[in-house]
Amino acid sequence: MLKPIITLKDIAVSFDGEQVLKNFNLTIGDGEFVTLLGPSGCGKTTVLRTIGGFVTPDSGDVFFGDEKINNVPPHKRAVNTIFQKYALFPHLNVYENIAFGMRLKGKKEDEIQKTVTEMLHMVNLNGMAHRGVGQLSGGQQQRVAIARALANEPKVLLLDEPLSALDLKLRKDMQNELKKIQQAIGITFIFVTHDQEEALSMSDTVVVMDKGEIQQIGSPIDIYNEPKNAFVADFIGESNILDGTMIEDYLVEVAGQRFKSLDSGFGKMAPVDVVIRPEDIDIVPTGSAAAHINGVVTSVTFKGVHYEIIVDVDGFKWMIQTTDSANVGDKIGLALTPDDIHVMAKSVYSGTMGDYSTFSDEMEEALQEEGSEHED
Repeated sequence: MLKPIITLKDIAVSFDGEQVLKNFNLTIGDGEFVTLLGPSGCGKTTVLRTIGGFVTPDSGDVFFGDEKINNVPPHKRAVNTIFQKYALFPHLNVYENIAFGMRLKGKKEDEIQKTVTEMLHMVNLNGMAHRGVGQLSGGQQQRVAIARALANEPKVLLLDEPLSALDLKLRKDMQNELKKIQQAIGITFIFVTHDQEEALSMSDTVVVMDKGEIQQIGSPIDIYNEPKNAFVADFIGESNILDGTMIEDYLVEVAGQRFKSLDSGFGKMAPVDVVIRPEDIDIVPTGSAAAHINGVVTSVTFKGVHYEIIVDVDGFKWMIQTTDSANVGDKIGLALTPDDIHVMAKSVYSGTMGDYSTFSDEMEEALQEEGSEHED
């Protein structure tokens, strides 16, 4: 267990009478890469700003190690923040942008030069010290912002959706770069994003949030494979989420069929949510011994590596991701193993997500619109 560096205890924050965080508790370990993940408006940036000292909580306490820092101003906290807009100084070159914080602290010139050189090397900007920031690409500007933040030797780096302005390929490159930098220097990174793939690929720990509350905390693998409720299952990747009944430990009924499962502890004949990931479903011939469930293909989309297939099973639309092809109108069987079935307790999110009927309707509308555009 890592030694705690940041602890939020019973934090509540309201803006204009609207509660953004309620009874929020979170402990972050020293040297951890933690990602706050959730939809827009879920409160993740408010958590970051509370840690940074830019938001004062209505109630609750913020600790840095064992020290309560509620009244410590932002510039006196051992944290630095990288915002979505990098806030570089346009009139200063790369070197001076990175040196700025050290100059404010009154560091000597030879120490500043040594640190700036180290930072430029770390973020792969060797040879660009005297370039104006206006001459840099978005990715290069972001590297300068990272170097400037790290030059001040913070114990915690706060990153508020810093990759959102970059194009897809550059964003993926910077995800790898940030993770490497964090591992190399060993300080705590607290990263905010609404991008699930970004969270899963970079983090040691993911904190999934919705409506000002934590829905689940865990490693990327745990969050993906063992979601706690329908919101987490739906937000982290694609999921088929169905009403089910836990007949008894290790036996669940879903889609009119009984399946062995790996889950227990729900009691007998308990209503549950059942999540089945699209990539875990095998397509088999209807009527075969392996076909536990049968349905009709309503949509097929080629995604490059796999096909995304929507299947109507008694009015509930399932998504399947597979390298096997199928055609609209085909009758197919779906095969599942106990590993493919994950049982969750019912929650306020039950029945609100996990059916791809809307997805299919949206696809149809988009295709119709595309067709009418071609006719014009």
